[in-house]
Amino acid sequence: MCTLLVTVCSLTKSLNTIDKYFGKHKPVLPHTGISKLNSCSVDFSTENQANKQCYRMTQKYIYSFILLSGFINCPTNAFQSISHLHGKSPYFPGLDDQAGPVLLEEPSHLDTTLGGPQPLSSPSRSSPHSQGSEGGERFSRKVFVGGLPPDIDEDEITASFRRFGPLVVDWPHKAESKSYFPPKGYAFLLFQDENSVQSLIDACITDEDKLYLCVSSPTIKDKPVQIRPWRLSDADFVLDASMPLDPRKTVFVGGVPRPLKAVELAMIMDRLYGGVCYAGIDTDPELKYPKGAGRVAFSNQQSYIAAISARFVQLQHGDIDKRVEVKPYVLDDQMCDECQGQRCGGKFAPFFCANVTCLQYYCEHCWATIHSRPGREFHKPLVKEGADRPRAVPFRWC
Repeated sequence: MCTLLVTVCSLTKSLNTIDKYFGKHKPVLPHTGISKLNSCSVDFSTENQANKQCYRMTQKYIYSFILLSGFINCPTNAFQSISHLHGKSPYFPGLDDQAGPVLLEEPSHLDTTLGGPQPLSSPSRSSPHSQGSEGGERFSRKVFVGGLPPDIDEDEITASFRRFGPLVVDWPHKAESKSYFPPKGYAFLLFQDENSVQSLIDACITDEDKLYLCVSSPTIKDKPVQIRPWRLSDADFVLDASMPLDPRKTVFVGGVPRPLKAVELAMIMDRLYGGVCYAGIDTDPELKYPKGAGRVAFSNQQSYIAAISARFVQLQHGDIDKRVEVKPYVLDDQMCDECQGQRCGGKFAPFFCANVTCLQYYCEHCWATIHSRPGREFHKPLVKEGADRPRAVPFRWC
């Protein structure tokens, strides 16, 4: 035990130096969070468990620092490929002199919540989602709040969080339901300024890598509710920067749980199919909050075909266990693979065939020609729709 405490103290001192250099927030050690949470009448772990948590948090913090060091070294061409997947400009300032891969070995070591230290805290080194945030934005202005008292209404939620800055309280189907109470015990805080989110995080208490804040309602006083912000840098992760990203070896993953980070999605898909070189979480352009979908790029055709052939995959990570759909990622700027635009006036191909015997883009003329052949007449074309979500469409034969 003495050796453990000396090791933890030594590592904590080193990590404080790292914190000071990178300008990160120092994590709240579990025993600190426990003492504060006890003031809210909540019983958590014993002292021995707290020591184990302290050791585990120190491990994760070192691991995140190693992860950060690797991501900074990604080559420029990898980020240019990422921009194609996002539909953004392929030019990113500050990435010209970067080279080298990022590798992760143990997915069980990954931080499963948004309260712990994360890679890519600097906008100049971060993902396409956080590029252009001149004010140094690190978090989405939309924050999830869970475990609210059942009798707390919208005005009381607003009053509880107004001290951090102007905000709007929202929850799913709020306009249609016209209810004053969040029906499922959770809500979203939409802050006007990103600085308000950072202030909220600073005011939170930490337990088992989760953030909590005490909130009161007319019948319940000081109930700890979970605060779950979204870190912008968690939207993209390059697993193998030595491989160029090929949009034609990229899959769309629908129904991704919103707490899931890109690094976690990458590790799950790599464990299932292998060959993952990039994963991204789709976010809305205004609030930069996850939309519930993602993309995964593979380095080889075999892994790509295995993923789309499965059609559905079970995402299991920490508390997350959900079945999601996997489809080919459909581009809207591809020429017909059969005629190269000669039979459609040089227009981009509107259809993609996801059947493993095809996996090609077609203009209407070539689709009708190729899929009139025996064995292909039942193939369904995919088209790109909003939020990069591919959907099957009925084809009207010419």
